Amino acid sequence: MEEHLDAYCHHLRSERQVSAHTLDGYRRDLLKLLAFCRDEHLEDWSRLDARRLRALIVQLHRQGQSSRSLARLLSAIRGFYRYLIREGVCQHDPANGVTAPKGQKPLPKNLDVDRTTQLLEGAVEDDFIALRDQAMLELFYSSGLRLSELVGLDIVDLDLPDGLASVRGKGNKRRVVPVGSKAREALERWLPQRALAAQCEAVFIGQRGQRLTPRAIQLRVREAGVRELGQHLHPHMLRHSFASHLLESSRDLRAVQELLGHADIATTQIYTHLDFGHLAQVYDDTHPRAKRKTGAT
Repeated sequence: MEEHLDAYCHHLRSERQVSAHTLDGYRRDLLKLLAFCRDEHLEDWSRLDARRLRALIVQLHRQGQSSRSLARLLSAIRGFYRYLIREGVCQHDPANGVTAPKGQKPLPKNLDVDRTTQLLEGAVEDDFIALRDQAMLELFYSSGLRLSELVGLDIVDLDLPDGLASVRGKGNKRRVVPVGSKAREALERWLPQRALAAQCEAVFIGQRGQRLTPRAIQLRVREAGVRELGQHLHPHMLRHSFASHLLESSRDLRAVQELLGHADIATTQIYTHLDFGHLAQVYDDTHPRAKRKTGAT
């Protein structure tokens, strides 16, 4: 079995011309497989089946191997067995139909309420750039806009008296979002400055009067994060904060889905990472069998 493994590595190096780093990774993964086969008293590669291979994947997962590492291992095994089948050593691939466990999606980063307040309530100078940037930050957080939605926002899309904005989201779909009082105030301070320089219909423009690019807005948001919070900040973090804070207060997943413009509610569910204390309080307040007797210790 080890001779077949060495022959495969030679094939990768001489015929496939993989890099030394890639070859080393394949060899390490396949040596794990070889050690497992020996522990299972398998005398040749054809004796390995899908059931045993699944057992190896489960074993490595319990030992702390990441989903990515296990997926790479299975990829190495599939390549190895294609070679063995071609060489007539085996007639089947035990990795066929075997998949690595799905990894947990990382939770989106967001600011807590205090940090968001610190960002938005810093002193704002009465000039073009400061007023514009403040309006952008307030609108990102007030309405949960994507970067592309804020970039594409035009004057005709704003209805400040009613506190509404019409935005074009993914798939060119329009939705109407509320604009909070703080964001309206910031926009009302910004729009007169904008009118003096505007050369287009965009709400957010540069000093030459043209629509701001996504990159320009990203840089302005990042600069505000460094200045006010001492950390890097990006527009999507404000969208995440909007969603998390709304969900923590309202517990209304469907409403948050509509406000964010998500086609699938599963996308919105990533924001349900509420702390256990909050969940326990919801349980105590709402579950009919959770009520404690008055005066109970």
